[in-house]
Amino acid sequence: MQAQIAPQASAPQTPAAATAATSVWAQYYALTKPRVVQLIVFCAFIGMVLAVPGVPGWQSWRQMLLACIGIWLVAAAAAAFNCLVERGIDARMKRTAWRPTARGELTQRQALVFSTLLCAVGAAILLLAVNALTLWLTLATFVGYAVIYTLVLKPLTPQNIVIGGASGAMPPVLGWAAMTGQVGHEALLLFLIIFLWTPPHFWALALYRVEDYRRAGLPMLPVTHGNAFTRLQVFLYTVVLLTATLLPYVVGMSGALYLFAAVVLGLGFCGYGWALLRNYSDALARKTFRFSLIHLSLLFAALLVDHYLA
Repeated sequence: MQAQIAPQASAPQTPAAATAATSVWAQYYALTKPRVVQLIVFCAFIGMVLAVPGVPGWQSWRQMLLACIGIWLVAAAAAAFNCLVERGIDARMKRTAWRPTARGELTQRQALVFSTLLCAVGAAILLLAVNALTLWLTLATFVGYAVIYTLVLKPLTPQNIVIGGASGAMPPVLGWAAMTGQVGHEALLLFLIIFLWTPPHFWALALYRVEDYRRAGLPMLPVTHGNAFTRLQVFLYTVVLLTATLLPYVVGMSGALYLFAAVVLGLGFCGYGWALLRNYSDALARKTFRFSLIHLSLLFAALLVDHYLA
């Protein structure tokens, strides 16, 4: 009998079972909106580095790593919760119809349990290994995005992105708080930059996805106020954003390298905004959306490099 049982216990997993297991994990991973969360953690990390004078020591690097893990987990939990509550809307939009919750590949219970576990583990790491302020700010960001923005603002007002952008602008504040235990004016400047970057970033997307939002019944600005008005808002916000990105240099938070990057990237974003305003096309709106991601990533990377060159 033992000779018959042993081979069964050690039998390798079939290719079909292995593929199914991989597929399930891939579905859970997709719920976390990994590319969005990566940008969130990157901006939080920049806030951490800028908060530490000079080259961080071992203890600082350890704190940064634990804070990044905690913020990543809570941000991923918020993304999963967003997929859960917006599964019906996601199913009606081409851009999001592939999500596991929209396709019914993961149940509501699975998504809720997954989100809860991620949030609980992330919160525990932030509380026990970082500090209480970072925990509460991160949880407030979770509530702001997953509840206030998703459930209240998004379906009710075309200003959803503007108001809800406060949650998306929090990562550098979280990073700063993780290293200092407080929120400095430098962190608030970084918050302002992301806050002003968010509307032109998302409205560029909404311009070429307008029919998606219309079918979903969401009052995005191109749906409620039309294409021309939205294009004007995109351009105006890029101009205001360019001005705001100069503030770190003005207050002595950064040097000439960052100033150069801010001017070049800001003028590039304004150029896309102006081109959209003058001669719209879906292709140009896509390019504007993609450039906005490059703009924010390179801007914060310039802050990082400039911090060590100064």
